[in-house]
Amino acid sequence: MKYAEFLSRSQFSKDELLACAWGTLVEDPPPDGFATLPSPPMLMVDRITEISHRGPQGRIVAEQDICLDAWFFQCHFRTDPVQPGCLGVDAIWQLVGFYAGVRGAKGAGRALGAKEIEFFGQIRPHNKLVRYEIDIRRYTELPASGAAMAIGTGSVTVDGERIYTITDAKVGIFKGIRYGDYPHRSANSLGGVIAR
Repeated sequence: MKYAEFLSRSQFSKDELLACAWGTLVEDPPPDGFATLPSPPMLMVDRITEISHRGPQGRIVAEQDICLDAWFFQCHFRTDPVQPGCLGVDAIWQLVGFYAGVRGAKGAGRALGAKEIEFFGQIRPHNKLVRYEIDIRRYTELPASGAAMAIGTGSVTVDGERIYTITDAKVGIFKGIRYGDYPHRSANSLGGVIAR
């Protein structure tokens, strides 16, 4: 698809999310790139069912199908399989960053934190469906640096029961930080503070 179509979409299939993760979804990406998604096994969603905008605010909703043999059930824990709660939080960050990309943010996304995280349930191997719902309270572009930021509050439900809440999950989109020539040493091969 063309970048203009990407910016106007309100839903994405699993095939499209995988293509986005691999950098093949958009035929004419902007020179600085845009916020994409991690590839499996870190990709925590199977489809995006809703993206909407109202001024600097918006909403993004996605779903994840639970598989009995998912990688995390094999190791977390051997005698007590449960999806790590941190992966649900990461899914929220993935979606907040993707939302920023659909809004036109250019660069690479990085999770910047969250105000409050609460877990009051769990995801087990015989569950069926996880749903992520995020209300974006602010999307901002910072013209001086070319960066952008999205902040949203999300909830995670499994088979219709709410089990996590993440308040003010924050993702920044930064130009010039992408490390596309991995594993070679280059200007972006070392980490540290992104912007001062």
